[in-house]
Amino acid sequence: MGGEAAAAAGRAPEPGRRILVAVDEGDESVHALRWCLSTFAAAARGDTVILLYVRPAPPTYSVLDASAAVGYLFSEEVTAAMDRYSREVADAVVEKAQKLCTLYSKEVGGSGHEMKVEVKVAVGDARTVICHMADKLGADLLVMGSHGYGFFKRALLGSVSDYCLRNASCPVLIVKS
Repeated sequence: MGGEAAAAAGRAPEPGRRILVAVDEGDESVHALRWCLSTFAAAARGDTVILLYVRPAPPTYSVLDASAAVGYLFSEEVTAAMDRYSREVADAVVEKAQKLCTLYSKEVGGSGHEMKVEVKVAVGDARTVICHMADKLGADLLVMGSHGYGFFKRALLGSVSDYCLRNASCPVLIVKS
């Protein structure tokens, strides 16, 4: 399937599969990445693991009527600080995930093959961005952790993994903790 996805994405087919792993700050995504590396991804087969972190979109605020008693308007300094923090979190999460991939590659590296790892950081709603990137990158599989929200929390907040399971253009593997 790797060749078909590559052809659809307009690039030459590569050996192996393109495995997109959605990572975030949670232990669940680390567990999913570890599981993927130890159980599914194979350096000897030429698989490529693509680490995807989705930063939240910067807040947008409209100017409210001065007489309104509610609403907050953040200054440019505050929104810049929020953006800096978001970038720092993204860097830390991606660095941790890359280290896991490097450790795995060294453990299995005796065969002379090295795991190919790509890193992508995107901005927006995690649900739609993950599905879009899976399609855009020609992923053969999407791997993600599950936060294990209960019925009410999932109903209120929505579940990223549930959305991706229903909307991704490739098979989705959800790793439970």
